[in-house]
Amino acid sequence: MKKTSARLADGREIVYYDLRDDAVREAVDKRPLGTTATASEIRYDPLLAEWTAVTAHRQERTYHPPADACPLCPTRGTYLSEIPEPDYDVAVFENRFPSFTGGPGPEAADGPYGLLAHKPGAGRCEVVCFTSDHEASFASLTAEHARLVLDVWTDRTAELSRLPGVEQVFCFENRGEEIGVTLQHPHGQIYAYPFTTPRTARVLDSLARHASRTGGRNLFDDVLAAELADGRRIVGESRHWVAFVPHAAHWPYEVHLYPRQRVPDLPALSEEARADFPALYLEVLRRFDRVFGPDEPPTPYIAAWHQAPFTLPARGGRRPYGAEPDAVKSVAREDFALHLELFTIRRTSGKLKFLAGSESGMNVFINDVPPERAAERLREVASERQHTGDLPGTTER
Repeated sequence: MKKTSARLADGREIVYYDLRDDAVREAVDKRPLGTTATASEIRYDPLLAEWTAVTAHRQERTYHPPADACPLCPTRGTYLSEIPEPDYDVAVFENRFPSFTGGPGPEAADGPYGLLAHKPGAGRCEVVCFTSDHEASFASLTAEHARLVLDVWTDRTAELSRLPGVEQVFCFENRGEEIGVTLQHPHGQIYAYPFTTPRTARVLDSLARHASRTGGRNLFDDVLAAELADGRRIVGESRHWVAFVPHAAHWPYEVHLYPRQRVPDLPALSEEARADFPALYLEVLRRFDRVFGPDEPPTPYIAAWHQAPFTLPARGGRRPYGAEPDAVKSVAREDFALHLELFTIRRTSGKLKFLAGSESGMNVFINDVPPERAAERLREVASERQHTGDLPGTTER
C-alpha cells in the first residue's frame, strides 16, 4: 500500500491509498473554494449522561446531486470534484461539513448546579471513497481491494488516535437512500469523537459486571463461544473470523463479524486476520443483496466497526452512561473486542423497519424476524462458489 497526502483548495487534507507502489499523486485542486466556517459544539444531557453534537453548518451539505455532478467521483476534463486525481484506488479526505472538528476546549457548566454543560465538539470527520467507480459497491470489490480498504481503516484509526481530544474512532458505511445516504458513490465515513460513545460506555459497564459475576471472565469471549456452541445463528466462518446473527438482534437482518482472537481495535489485528477478512465479509455483503430475492434492489445497510476507546474511563471527567465508577475502572482496553456490526432496515420485500415509538422513544427494539430465521435465510443465499467449496477462507456448518 502506498500512501500520499495532499491538500485541497480550502486547506483540507486528502490522502490517497494505492495498491501500486509506483502510483504518482500530484494533481492540484483547481476549484475556487473559499474557507469553510465550521463550529461544532457538544452539549451534555444530564438525564441520559451522554453528549449531543450541535452543528448548524451541516444544513448546507451536498444533497442528492446527479451522477454527473458527484463530488466523490474523480476529477475528469472540466468537471472538478473533491478528488483532484483523474482516478484513484481509495481516497480519504476531511469532510467539508464535519460533525466534529478542531481541537479540545474547556467545558462550561452553565445553569443551576451546572446542568447546562457544553464544550467544543473537538475531533475530525473524514470521507472514505472505496473506489473511483461510481456504479460499484463494496460488495463488488475484489478481495485485494477490500483488503486495501481494511488497511485504510486501520491507518486512519491510528492517525486519528493521535489527535488532541479524540477519545474514540468509528469507521462506518451507510448504504442506500433508505438509510439517509445523500451521495450514491460507494463510500464510508470515519468519526473521531471527543468522548466515549454511549453505546460503547454501556458495553464497558456490561463487561465489568460480567467479569465481577463470573470471576473475571470476558463477556465478548463468552458471547462468541455461546453463539458457536448453539450454532443456529452462525452465518459463516473462516479460520480467523466468525459471522453470526446475535441472539437478541435488534434489526430484521443483522450480522456481527468477530475475529476469533480478541483484539481492542483495528491496528491490533494480526496479519493473518487481515488477510482472512475480505473473503468472508464480501460473501456476507453479497448475501445481503440476495436475501430479499433476485429481482429486488440493492439492500440498504449500515456497516459499523466497534473499537475500544483510547482511555478508560473516558477523558472529560464524566463517567459513561449507566456505569459505576469502580466497575469501569476494572475494565482494560484489551477487554474490549473489535467487531463489525452489519444490519439492514429492510424487513421484507418493499417494507422497511421504522424506528417508531418503542424504539425511538424508549430504545426498546421489537424485531419481527426471529434471529434464527434470519441466519437460516442468509445461509440459504450463499454464493455458488461457497457451496462448491471454491471460496477461499470460508467454511460452512
